[in-house]
Amino acid sequence: MNHPIAEIFSQGEEVITGQVADTNAAWLSQKLVQMGFVISRHTAVGDKLQDLSDLLTEISNRADFCICTGGLGPTVDDLTAEAVSQAFACPLQLDSVALAQIERYFIARNREMADTNRKQACFPRGAIRIDNAWGTAPGFAIQHKRCWFVFVPGVPTEMRHMFIEQIQVELERRFVLQVDKLVTIKSIGIGESDLQQKLNEFSLPERVQLSFRAAPDDVQTKLLFSADTADSEINSCVNQLVKKIGDEVFAVEESNKPSIDLVSVIAQLMAEKQYSLSVLETVTQGLISAKCIGQEWLQDSSYKQSIEPYIAQLGITRQDDLAQVAIAIAKQLKLTLTADLILVQLYLGDKEQLQAKEKSIVLYNVLQTPHGIYQNTIAVVGPIKRKQNQAAIRALDLLRRYLQKHAFNPIK
Repeated sequence: MNHPIAEIFSQGEEVITGQVADTNAAWLSQKLVQMGFVISRHTAVGDKLQDLSDLLTEISNRADFCICTGGLGPTVDDLTAEAVSQAFACPLQLDSVALAQIERYFIARNREMADTNRKQACFPRGAIRIDNAWGTAPGFAIQHKRCWFVFVPGVPTEMRHMFIEQIQVELERRFVLQVDKLVTIKSIGIGESDLQQKLNEFSLPERVQLSFRAAPDDVQTKLLFSADTADSEINSCVNQLVKKIGDEVFAVEESNKPSIDLVSVIAQLMAEKQYSLSVLETVTQGLISAKCIGQEWLQDSSYKQSIEPYIAQLGITRQDDLAQVAIAIAKQLKLTLTADLILVQLYLGDKEQLQAKEKSIVLYNVLQTPHGIYQNTIAVVGPIKRKQNQAAIRALDLLRRYLQKHAFNPIK
């Protein structure tokens, strides 16, 4: 089926000049996509009457639904109602109910209402009022040509309440909506280009849209299936892609279900096996532990600015093979710590290399387990915060890979 087309229209000089981040558009996009709309455009326009009027006319010819945020305040730069009046040839009329609501808002707060607030109760002829119990500016809705327009305040808390409690219900009544099914395959340790290369030979079913997203903590392979795709077909396709990608996959996430991150996967596996963990960090300066905050299985954690004194303290001789040094530290810690798993992150580079965003650093991660030693050696590049985050994620991913490999083979 064809999905109704929606546009999001943000108004205000503060939005187009970057003084205010347009979080409204992102939030509304998520809600509308979850309902079954296709978002065709996000548009932001400043406080210019003719620009606003022209855009409204354009949208009325190409979209089925448009929601506009901002421009409903009491000042001279709030031009939304006037722009609608001009674009759709609908004179403004005072809504006495809206005016009474605004007056009560001020009375309840023991404040005198300025005369300029009266303009907030003026709507284009034929518009339907949308009550606002959280501020002074009511919204309104109006149909013009093919498009149903909704105008709400730009204040995020007011806009969200009005959408959830009033607008969403009306959208479900007005439109035939079927939600496409989004499946996100989350992976670590493989980039977008390598993912694309792996999947080049895979033939996707018709009406399946493939896309990729590199997030701070993972890389996501997104599969958008049409609403009428059978679950069996979805499962078959996803399973084949997961197998094609390999061990880098740590989770498969479905739309409208709770998001799955790396730590939540680890937490479930740790709970199943009743394991505990001790961590020794260097570059990450406690970030590994911070990502595991509140997890009972994290028994203890320590951070070392320099590993050299720690090596001497443990009686370990530094060798040329730094991976072996990390293994020696993990084995020595196992003698003094009671946790089931010991995770050691080793970095012996200099501070200048760590802080230079164009230089890569090499890290040695070692996990001491009941099944023996697991390790990886990684290189990360970029600003220091990115290096630290990637170092923490890749160390935790070593733990995840071990746990998933031995999920059905506990040793206690």
